[in-house]
Amino acid sequence: MRLLSGRSAIVTGGSRGIGLAVARGLLAAGADVLITARDLDGVRAAVAGLEKESAEGWGRAVGRVGSVGDRSATDSWVADCVAHFGSVDFVVNNAGANLPLGHVLDGDPAEWLETFAVNVHGPLALVRAAWENGMREHGGAVVNVVTEGVHGAGPGLAAYESSKAALLQLTRHLAAELAPGVRVNSVSPGLVRTEMARFYWEPRESDLAAATPLARLGEPEDIAEAVLWLLSPASAWVTGTDLLVDGGRRISPRR
Repeated sequence: MRLLSGRSAIVTGGSRGIGLAVARGLLAAGADVLITARDLDGVRAAVAGLEKESAEGWGRAVGRVGSVGDRSATDSWVADCVAHFGSVDFVVNNAGANLPLGHVLDGDPAEWLETFAVNVHGPLALVRAAWENGMREHGGAVVNVVTEGVHGAGPGLAAYESSKAALLQLTRHLAAELAPGVRVNSVSPGLVRTEMARFYWEPRESDLAAATPLARLGEPEDIAEAVLWLLSPASAWVTGTDLLVDGGRRISPRR
């Protein structure tokens, strides 16, 4: 199961939820992982947990604090990953911002800019830094975490879904321009039981699960498995694609 031994990855938003599940999966596959998040305590707790699992023979884990929207932070993460592990082979752009919530015309323009900085400009800056620090010569793979909401219009989520739609299109451009050495794909999660989405799923979890063909909400591990497949040699002839992981919700009418 050590398909990714000797490889190293950066996972943004890696202290909890989908990002933490991805980091855990990468470690189990033998890769070294640098996780990032804004919350120092959260990063420390996540790394402590990952280090316990690393002691079982998995890869190594380190953590860094900062915002994906800060270019100096993304550059330093790549430099630190290379310094610690010798390379940056994988980038998982998982961190996300979702403000402002509410009616599209009532949103604070500053919050729109921040969401696009985190969800679009930050991922681009991180991939650029990885490209310039080894991926150009040695290859690699990138997975951007988008959302199934890009296929519709979720009430109150205009900034989030618009920025993720931009990230989806950016994924295609990166895939075309970084080929053949670097593969770039995205995963579009459906409704997953994460803290970020708690405001939406918690008040009506039973109803939302009943409206999903597979009869449950997603778990972070469901998305992590898809991300790991796109990073692994099993998807060696896959680039520029978006993998929808939503329990079948897209084929069922929204309720």
